[in-house]
Amino acid sequence: MTSPSPKTKNPAPKSLFKKIIKLFFFGLLFLIFGASAVLVSVYLYFSKGLPSVASLKAYSPPAISTVYAQDGTVVAEFFRERRIVIPLEEMSELLVQAFLSAEDSRFFEHRGIDPMAITRALVKGIQAKNITQGGSTITQQVAKNFFLTPERSYARKIREAILAYRIEASLEKEAILHLYLNQIFLGHGAYGVEAAAQNYFGISAKDLSLAQASILAGLPQAPSRYSPFRHPERARERQLYVLSRMVHDEVISQEEAEKARQEKLEIHPRQNIYIEMAPYYTEHVRQYVLNRYGEKALYEDGLQIHTALDLSIQRNAEKAIHKGLNDLDKRQGFRGPLRHVGITGIEAAVASIGENLENPDPDTVTHGIVVNVDNQNGKTMVRFGKHTGEIPLSSMRWARRPDPETAYYNTRLQRPGQALKTGDEILVRLVKKQENNLWELRLEQIPKAQAALLCMEVGNGKVRAIMGGRDFRASQFNRAIQSRRQVGSAFKPFVYAAALDKGYTPASIIMDTAFVFRDRERDFTWKPKNYQDTFYGPTMLREALNKSRNVITIKVLQDIGIDYALSYVRKLGLTSPINRDLSIALGSSGHTLLETVNAYAVFANQGRLSDPIFVTEIRDRNNKLLEKNRPFSEKVISDETAFLMTSLLESAVTNGTGWRARTMIQKGWPVAAKTGSTNNLQDAWFVGYSPAYITGVWVGMDEDGVLGEGETGSRAAAPIWVDFMESIHKNQSPKSFPPPPPGIVTVNIDAETGLLPIAESKSTTFEYFQKGHEPVDFSPRSGQIEDEKDFFKQGL
Repeated sequence: MTSPSPKTKNPAPKSLFKKIIKLFFFGLLFLIFGASAVLVSVYLYFSKGLPSVASLKAYSPPAISTVYAQDGTVVAEFFRERRIVIPLEEMSELLVQAFLSAEDSRFFEHRGIDPMAITRALVKGIQAKNITQGGSTITQQVAKNFFLTPERSYARKIREAILAYRIEASLEKEAILHLYLNQIFLGHGAYGVEAAAQNYFGISAKDLSLAQASILAGLPQAPSRYSPFRHPERARERQLYVLSRMVHDEVISQEEAEKARQEKLEIHPRQNIYIEMAPYYTEHVRQYVLNRYGEKALYEDGLQIHTALDLSIQRNAEKAIHKGLNDLDKRQGFRGPLRHVGITGIEAAVASIGENLENPDPDTVTHGIVVNVDNQNGKTMVRFGKHTGEIPLSSMRWARRPDPETAYYNTRLQRPGQALKTGDEILVRLVKKQENNLWELRLEQIPKAQAALLCMEVGNGKVRAIMGGRDFRASQFNRAIQSRRQVGSAFKPFVYAAALDKGYTPASIIMDTAFVFRDRERDFTWKPKNYQDTFYGPTMLREALNKSRNVITIKVLQDIGIDYALSYVRKLGLTSPINRDLSIALGSSGHTLLETVNAYAVFANQGRLSDPIFVTEIRDRNNKLLEKNRPFSEKVISDETAFLMTSLLESAVTNGTGWRARTMIQKGWPVAAKTGSTNNLQDAWFVGYSPAYITGVWVGMDEDGVLGEGETGSRAAAPIWVDFMESIHKNQSPKSFPPPPPGIVTVNIDAETGLLPIAESKSTTFEYFQKGHEPVDFSPRSGQIEDEKDFFKQGL
């Protein structure tokens, strides 16, 4: 038997090994090609429909539209996203480093995707059976914020990675970082680091300290959860994490981190300047821009809106309105406590008040609980939080029971118990802290009446201040512009101006006698009367306006004709509907405060009607001029008529119903003004002007209701006008009204007849006349009336 040859003993193992190697090689190639095919397929599938990243090169996000007062102060901002875009150079270096350490420490090393971070996030997601950790780079966050929805899914993460790669291929790292830091949401309406720095710290991003920067850098993960406003402890924990990451990255030292950790931060909610500065004014501007340019332009296009608003004048308007309404409210009486908690409820009520009242300042208004009413000594003890105060009877004698038919001075409180009892919750104003540690208090209540004020500059129509109501937070209705109210006697100057252009003079005599108007078509009889139910006989036109005589004004209107008067007042700028009857002489039609003030401005502007100017100019985000409003006016009445009306309205102050404004004259400023009061004293007006400003004030109730006995335009509205006008003229040098134009002559006349004086004339006065309308006849001697023409317009 022969043995096998050694050469053929083990051929199988070598051949098998080669085959395995070959299979492994081809298998690996197959896997590589297969994986590549899968990756390509995934890429093609998920990249389908993805937006182009080219738009990022022309980054122009929604921007804030800003409203400026005339001095450049920001008074309102309108936006959907509060974002202020700034370059990287205007951000503090510490801020940028804080965000990099907290969000993407390898930002300058990777190409948009960090495999280690993604792997870590995927593992944690699989373990939790959910997307629990993002692992996103800053570039991926840019992709998500600009192009994707916030859904948490693997599909979105793949699209995010694709976009991140494309962004890195298209933009420099600094450009990506610029996009990220300007786009990211950081809570409380702030988008981007500049808006957030202003929101939380009231400073610019370039001025942030390490402590402040690390607070902001901790917000992107969950702005609401780590809000420094709502959750300061959580914000502090997140800050410590950011500081530790910065130390780890060797951006700061441990000592610097410790110093930042110990820094005390003052974080206050951002002031709502729209509400705080001049809300009625800026809301009117907002509506104007919205109607003219549209919603997108207003809220996204970063418009720069410059206005005629004068903040100093606006502040004085607010003060005058609040003081005037508080004074009126006290004249109307005390409407009772806010509620009665009872003796057993005192302690709980006092404690609840004290939660926000640690160290109150004088003039603070707060809730208080009455703990004792001492009728014998005329004192009321009140507790508020940890504090105690007393209301002296002398400061609450106004607190009578409301009675609109009785004047306030006829009913005074005799003892505090007539208004208050133990356990009442009331409003009190802190006056001063006394030596015995008790606060001196005043009883207060929120006024029920409303008021409006509008101030316009003479000569250019620029509206310098608006108060559309007592409190914009409580009511956004603008009573200076949106409300049409009966103007009462404030309408009379328009009738008299029309009469002057129909041949009347300031010395024209009109009979103030009973007048009956019968409308046979409607079976209606009207017997108008004067305010004091008295008739005064022959009266000069100047005196009729001074004393606001109703019957005379109606007679004048009837004489010149309703149609003529209506066409005349339209020339003055009154655009609201006006009734076609004699009652318009007494201001029966409704007009806005704006149009009424603008009509009075015709007299102040030597017969020229101006367009009211609120917005002076508007520019877009690139500073391109979109609109510029220069003063514009047109001549609507003569210089002579305007001068005579100013003269007549001046004497309405010196000798008539506008007497409260005489204090302006005492301070060197001439003023021309007129009161207005409506039936049943529902509306009170005072409209007038100096050589510098025209101002109108309205006071009344939003709903049907009377202001109270004696609350005329002189008492309810004039004090507000005077307080305001005195304050805005305080630091200005007095000026005079323009001198008489060439067409005006001055004539010495008989003060009773309006004719040329004779030796028997009891008194004479100088009066202004248009040339050709001055008197040429002498006054008749006593008992001598030769002709009806001796009393011009005597039969009216």
